[in-house]
Amino acid sequence: MEFSHLNYDVVDSIAEISLQRPPVNALNLEMIREIVDAVNRAAEDPKVRAVIFASNVPRRFCAGLDLNLILDQPSDHIHNVLKSLYIDLYDAQYKLGKPSIAAVDGAARGGGMTIGVSCDVVIASEQATFGYPEIEVGLIPGIHFTHLPRIVGRHRAFELLFSGRTFPATEAQSLGIVSKVVESGAAMASARVLARSFAAKSPMVMRLGRAAFMRANDLDYRRSIESAVDSLCTIAGTDDAREGLRAFQENRKPRW
Repeated sequence: MEFSHLNYDVVDSIAEISLQRPPVNALNLEMIREIVDAVNRAAEDPKVRAVIFASNVPRRFCAGLDLNLILDQPSDHIHNVLKSLYIDLYDAQYKLGKPSIAAVDGAARGGGMTIGVSCDVVIASEQATFGYPEIEVGLIPGIHFTHLPRIVGRHRAFELLFSGRTFPATEAQSLGIVSKVVESGAAMASARVLARSFAAKSPMVMRLGRAAFMRANDLDYRRSIESAVDSLCTIAGTDDAREGLRAFQENRKPRW
């Protein structure tokens, strides 16, 4: 299987999935499906013992959804997009059976945050930045309503999700979103070191242990994701959402 928007390589029993859709790795439907297919390929390959997500676009991890996927689109199309990003990716990661690491060496926003937090570990460089900017264009970062309060607490989660502000890797680490912060440009190297450590463990014990860990931490997560998809589809069809998306594309302030 050939991929158009990412590179898939296996080195030393580690599958490296590198996003590659310049200039900012904005997610279109084909790219989302390729990411899910790549995770499933790694799951099915007995030679793969760990997975790393990274980016081949300098200073960008992933900017989130390509807004053309949502603007003026029918609700069933929006639902298919969000199902692929939220539910299909979550299911693929849940069933992966091998540890996954996000190596973030640039900007991660919106759907890029979704890809990052779907992994078991997030390693960020000092130049990485994070944010949930959906509110700025009249949308909501629905999936993050489910997981973020469990990581950082309800009140801090609300501030991040409804301010839409950007925050640095050091703050992300202090909140528990990021596992480790390394020097600029070193996220991938650090992820490879950790992945080799994981890969040296018993693959059977890792698979069974990770499955037990996922079950213990699921907390009805899957059903909550489905609810988030429905909520975001409803909001995306509103006049305010359409105005926010158009304003972003036209580089102006929205007129709410």
